[in-house]
Amino acid sequence: MDPYGENNLISPLHKKKASEDPAGQEKQKADSGTEHETGGVPKEPTPGGGQKPPEEPEDRVETLVDHLGDLRKQLIKSSIVFLFFLLLVFSTLNFWFPYVVKGNELVILGPLEVVKFYTSISATMALGLSLPFLIHFIWQFVKPGLEETEARFLGLYSPVMLLLFVFGVAFGYFIVNPLSYQFLIGLGAANFDVMISANEYVHFLIMTTIPLGLLFEMPILALFLSSIGVLTSGSMKKVRKWSYLGLAIVSALITPPDFLSQLLVLIPMAGLYEASIYVVKKMEARNERMEDTTV
Repeated sequence: MDPYGENNLISPLHKKKASEDPAGQEKQKADSGTEHETGGVPKEPTPGGGQKPPEEPEDRVETLVDHLGDLRKQLIKSSIVFLFFLLLVFSTLNFWFPYVVKGNELVILGPLEVVKFYTSISATMALGLSLPFLIHFIWQFVKPGLEETEARFLGLYSPVMLLLFVFGVAFGYFIVNPLSYQFLIGLGAANFDVMISANEYVHFLIMTTIPLGLLFEMPILALFLSSIGVLTSGSMKKVRKWSYLGLAIVSALITPPDFLSQLLVLIPMAGLYEASIYVVKKMEARNERMEDTTV
């Protein structure tokens, strides 16, 4: 055991040398303490003879609390917009209500069902009217966490997504809903006295409109998957048969249980799938041309 290594002791020779050189005495004490802490292995001096300056603090990283705060702000704004449209729709109910029921004779089974019906139909229409604002608020929240290509894609095609959703809802409202409704009513009227409650009618109306609006987003979804390298036009062509089978199952699930409604939904879905292949192929060709010009 080194007698001069324990308890930071210094030999007489070191004391004599340190007394002649006061600066060396301070250096010797520092080196002695360092050797004791590191097990006798002295640390290499930093360039310039001084201590290593403390590292500069990096830019502040957003914590989970910051993200939750941003999410809270967007949710509050979304709630305010939704409540505004809800009050607006509910106050003008007598004006637009005949356009919703389309002259069909509906019955109410109880006093509370009136409130339930008005609330559900008003909330549905308010959600549809506030949808563009809700999408914008969600976009503001997720944009900082997206990559550049994803942010550019969503910023460019967000208006197209909203337009396709409106087309899908309009297709369901003006085509699928009236044809399937008349078909089912006529099928039941052959043997029964048909009475349609207001809640059942609203449920049927929502089921034949909102899912179609979501399905009409298929081309944009295909473009997005293609832009991040997940999907290609060739792979879509290879699985075309299986895709048609999946679309048939989806159309059967979101439409009333009659063949006419399912066929009315399946035909435009097949057309949208082929349109998705076309736009993905065009996008691939454009990317190839851009790569050729850069090379």
